[in-house]
Amino acid sequence: MIHRTWVRAGARRNQQLVESAFLLAAALGIKEQHGARRRNRPSERKVTTDTQQRGFEVFLEVQRGLPRQGPGTDAATAHALSCCVGLPRHPEALDVGCGPGRQTVTLAKNITGRVTAVDLHQPYLDELAVLAAHEGVRDRIEVVCADMKALPFAAESFDLLWSEGAAYIMGFGQALTAWRPLLRPGGCVAVSEVVWLRPEPPPALSEFFAEEYPTMTDAPTTRRRIAEAGYQNLAQFTLPEGAWWEQYYAPLERKLPSLRARYAGDNEVLRVVEATEREIDLRRRFGDWYGYVFFIAQRSAEAPQAA
Repeated sequence: MIHRTWVRAGARRNQQLVESAFLLAAALGIKEQHGARRRNRPSERKVTTDTQQRGFEVFLEVQRGLPRQGPGTDAATAHALSCCVGLPRHPEALDVGCGPGRQTVTLAKNITGRVTAVDLHQPYLDELAVLAAHEGVRDRIEVVCADMKALPFAAESFDLLWSEGAAYIMGFGQALTAWRPLLRPGGCVAVSEVVWLRPEPPPALSEFFAEEYPTMTDAPTTRRRIAEAGYQNLAQFTLPEGAWWEQYYAPLERKLPSLRARYAGDNEVLRVVEATEREIDLRRRFGDWYGYVFFIAQRSAEAPQAA
């Protein structure tokens, strides 16, 4: 979610940076036109100005070294996979917006087919390759540096489409519609998306998400969007609170004091640090109002409904 705070910190002084920043997090599995928000990955567009380059560097500095780029756990990935039905014995999987790829490795450990991992930020793909080799699954993971809006694969190439927290970059429904042709008939899709868990959130929280993710909605609406994109809903579950903290907010929070000290005179970095602290504080105070939900669905025979 921190790409949003990076947008806030730098973009107010440069409107071009706003547009780039929304895309910046994309390849990392983060997200665009619905507003900047959560999981985190670099730009789908060249950083062409000094201001943009500086913002990009701040964003990467905050994110560097974190176990994950957003909420998630190996157990949640494995559970979502267990909800997929009708997969062949050796399924071919596509992980879109994979980032450093902890979930990619988990997939490779739990299926006997190959996993193709796509991200637009090559350094994250390099990290994934090292992690996969360490975990003994490098031979079954192919890394591809590509734009999720123009995936370089033939129709019906995959049995399983995966995307943890990244579909919103294109717009959640638009992404599922665009990616559907890549699935073979009866193939499954598993995507995680941040949604409201309760109506009428506290003002501080609603104001935060009105700025960060203005089209954020609830689980029923998300299921409807999945159906409209040409899928049959199979299952859903909310990520546990630990998924936010153990490999994401906790290590990020531990990192902030050193960033504050190292960049004591750098207002741009300090704004990002302060915005990050605010985001973490909101999670502590209002975590039962919103969450990441895993949605699992199967490609239906019917074509997507016209918009």
